[in-house]
Order: sequence, then C-alpha cells, then structure tokens
Amino acid sequence: MKTKIDKHSKVHPSLSEEENDILNSYEAGEWKSIGLNNKLISKYQKAASATLAKNKRINIRLNQLDLQSIQKKAFEEGLPYQTFISSLLHKFVTGKLVEK
Repeated sequence: MKTKIDKHSKVHPSLSEEENDILNSYEAGEWKSIGLNNKLISKYQKAASATLAKNKRINIRLNQLDLQSIQKKAFEEGLPYQTFISSLLHKFVTGKLVEK
C-alpha cells in the first residue's frame, strides 16, 4: 500500500512503511467511525469477558522435571507459570497451538 507522502506526513522509524501510511492517513482525518450499535458492542463485551474469565479451578499432578521446564519457559515468556499453562491449554482446545 503506497500512498503519496506530503509535507505533513511523518515517518516513525519503529513502524513499517504500511504502518506509517495507515498512521498518516488516520492523522489526516481520512478514517471515519462505522458507528457500532449497542447490540454489537454488547456482543463484543461478552466475548471479551468470557475470554478473560477464570471460573474453574483444577488440580493436576505433573512430573517434577516437566513442571521445571514449564516454569522455565513461562519465565522466558514473562508469564506466571500457571497463566502460561492456561494459555497453552486454551490454544490447544481452540486449535491455535502450532508445532514448530
């Protein structure tokens, strides 16, 4: 997406060319709200709440070496290990866990 850069356009070195184009377009007032209705907003709010809800507790026994490995990987990701495990399980059940 290549757009004309005028004298008011800014280049942010931390952004890609496409991101700079989008930012400059937004700052130039070329973007308009689609005016979400209350029903659609409510739907998105419920989906967000359900995603963040932690409403069940489980206990699980793990091999000590497996737990240590999980804790190490969680630390590398900057997450508490229980949050990391929960994230892995969520990705697995939603089909988003990808093997390298």
